[in-house]
Amino acid sequence: MLLSLALLFSCGMLLGALAQRLHLPPLLGMLVTGIVLGAAGGAVCGLALAAFFRRVHLRDSMNVLILLIVSFLLVTLEHALTGIIGFSGLLAVMAAGIALQRARPEAAARLSAKFSKLWVAAEVLLFVLVGAAVDIRYALASGAAAVAVIFGALVFRMAGVFVCLLGTALDRRERLFCMLAYLPKATVQAAIGSIPLSMGLACGNTVLTVAVLAILITAPLGAFLVDATYRRLLKPARVDKASGAQ
Repeated sequence: MLLSLALLFSCGMLLGALAQRLHLPPLLGMLVTGIVLGAAGGAVCGLALAAFFRRVHLRDSMNVLILLIVSFLLVTLEHALTGIIGFSGLLAVMAAGIALQRARPEAAARLSAKFSKLWVAAEVLLFVLVGAAVDIRYALASGAAAVAVIFGALVFRMAGVFVCLLGTALDRRERLFCMLAYLPKATVQAAIGSIPLSMGLACGNTVLTVAVLAILITAPLGAFLVDATYRRLLKPARVDKASGAQ
């Protein structure tokens, strides 16, 4: 694992040096290296965790703690790397979860059930803290412009879902339902919407306000559209009686 991480950081340094050589903006170099190192580093950690869980049998609660520790370390690494070498902690955590799910699906299913129980209390804490940080004056000042930005982003979001579903076995009605189901935006906006404010950026309050407005608008809108259209757009799955009897 250490050798793999060393190789990944070496690749990141090479990418950073190449960006400096080509006189690319530092932000672009951080973006490229952050995506590459974040995805690759998270995948390596996920595979290492899968191998560890396969050899060392612990209670699921202990495995949850281990996974949380690794996730916190990956997020902390994002703040530790400065300069043109970037690292996306959020992308690394997602890649680690995907790699763990692919390598050890049965362990990932048990851990997912544990995290679902933790999320019941964590989501209340998350949204309460985000709501407490919002300055209502910025929400009133943003007005129609913020709402227009949110709906414009939803258009591109639906277009992205449509493109991703091209070539799949889903028909037009099912694709439309998937596009509607991806309208709600809540958890990620609540988790990272306050980062610019915590960094002291001038746009911090505006970004947080728009993130909260996106939650308030898209969450009920998406829930309403999903509930109103699933009977028309989706067909009940046909279960074979012979297979069902078995």
